[in-house]
Amino acid sequence: MYIVTSEEMRRLDQHMIEKMGIPAASLMENAGKAIAEEVLAYCRRQHDRGGANHAASQTGPGDKPNRGGIIRGDAVLRRDEAAREHWLILAGKGNNGGDGLVAARHLRDAGVRVTIIYAEPPEALRGEAALQRDAAAALGIPARVYGRDEVSFDRCTGAVDALLGTGSRGAPRGPYAELIGAAVESGVPVVAADIPSGLDADTGEVQEPHIRAQVTVCLACLKRGLVQYPGAVAAGEVVVRAIGIPALQPGLPEPPVQLLTEETLADALGVDIRRQRDPDGHKGTYGHVLLAAGSLRMSGAGLLASRSALRIGSGLVTWALPSALLPRVIGAVPELMLAAAADTDDGEWNAASAEEVLRLAASRDVLAAGPGLGRFEGDTGWLRRLWEESDRPLVIDADGLNMLADAGDGVSAWGRRQAPVVLTPHPGEMGRLLGVPTAEVQRDRIGCALDYAHRRGVTLVLKGARTVIASPDGTAYVNTTGHAGMATGGAGDVLTGIIAGLLAQGLSAPQAAAFGVYLHGLAGEKAARLREDPASILAGDLVEAL
Repeated sequence: MYIVTSEEMRRLDQHMIEKMGIPAASLMENAGKAIAEEVLAYCRRQHDRGGANHAASQTGPGDKPNRGGIIRGDAVLRRDEAAREHWLILAGKGNNGGDGLVAARHLRDAGVRVTIIYAEPPEALRGEAALQRDAAAALGIPARVYGRDEVSFDRCTGAVDALLGTGSRGAPRGPYAELIGAAVESGVPVVAADIPSGLDADTGEVQEPHIRAQVTVCLACLKRGLVQYPGAVAAGEVVVRAIGIPALQPGLPEPPVQLLTEETLADALGVDIRRQRDPDGHKGTYGHVLLAAGSLRMSGAGLLASRSALRIGSGLVTWALPSALLPRVIGAVPELMLAAAADTDDGEWNAASAEEVLRLAASRDVLAAGPGLGRFEGDTGWLRRLWEESDRPLVIDADGLNMLADAGDGVSAWGRRQAPVVLTPHPGEMGRLLGVPTAEVQRDRIGCALDYAHRRGVTLVLKGARTVIASPDGTAYVNTTGHAGMATGGAGDVLTGIIAGLLAQGLSAPQAAAFGVYLHGLAGEKAARLREDPASILAGDLVEAL
């Protein structure tokens, strides 16, 4: 499933009308009908008489209701149920308002009582929206103008938000702000047309006031703002409905961002999601990972990354660590090989250890560095040596990322690696890499990840709710798996081991990063199901759930 920006959606819409000859009114009719059908489906569920015709697909952000997306199909409301419903159609003057007016006609046709609430005088509507205004008036659908006529939410059973569409920017103003505020204060359930008003369609940033929808009927293509927080909260359940505007059109580039699902992994990335093993395979078949990780104070990070690299299917894993730490972890993971790489008495790393790490890496398939590494004098130069002198795929996490951030723009002077690089920052580390506050990263996670991956020629995994995987070729994927209980120390170390292990088994960097994130999230969901309180999940539970 493709995820688009508002500009990409505008081009797709325009191309269908101008190049393919599909009337704009037909597309608006399809959109409004889809919205009405989802309102009826919502009413059906509220009447507790079943639900959609097929199972819902949970995208797993947590246990709380209305915290993310559910994709489902059609449902029909019975006439006796429809007669008990009264929905307000909150209509703006643009095409989003026109979609809402079409929905009003279809809801009335289904037996639902509807009242149109215009944010501006209906004379302000133009084009196709004006045609729908006239059709609604001709049918005698009641209409009021907010601020001029008396408007009350007291006796309605729900509202359709068709006020501001994907092209809206900044905080709602004037009657739009007042009407949004009144809808929110009323507490009535809201079904949003395409995107909740007050939400940025590209970044997921919310303005005040903004609609808090129970359901968002996303039209044609999923919008970026609906899969990023806090927008995902404002959107509630997201239903993507086809209206005759395909994401792939002759003469237009393929949208670069997709939702990460099993289908995406198999079709777009060519991943064998079944992870089939060769009947005559052996430990050498499935690669050898070298992890430079852990220190006296953070030895657990190295253990977690090593265990997950083994559990994900690597044939062999060697953990390189300071010599003073080695006796303390012997036997902790019997299947793991250990190598003393830093000759120190304090269990910490030093710059001279780069030589031994490089020697070890020469006979391994993948090098991963960073979890629990700590900081030490000359560490950025240490990382540069691994970057420039090793010809193995390189995964960098945790303190390795902080070393990279300290190099700043100087990283551009480092040689461009022929072997791939995978970086796995959390938002704070991403902010340090970009030299911006964490909040700025969170305002546009997809944009930040795409920009950095392309400029630096790396595969970047921006962790967090709805992890973003960005490739150097300008494509990106937004993950759909995971659980809020994964917010625990060490979960990132597990992901590092997973990605390194998949690289060792021959997957490309984008394949390993995307599949690794997907499996990591599934492990979190499984671990949550196995515990009475998902808040008690530990990183080690994720390893065992792989």
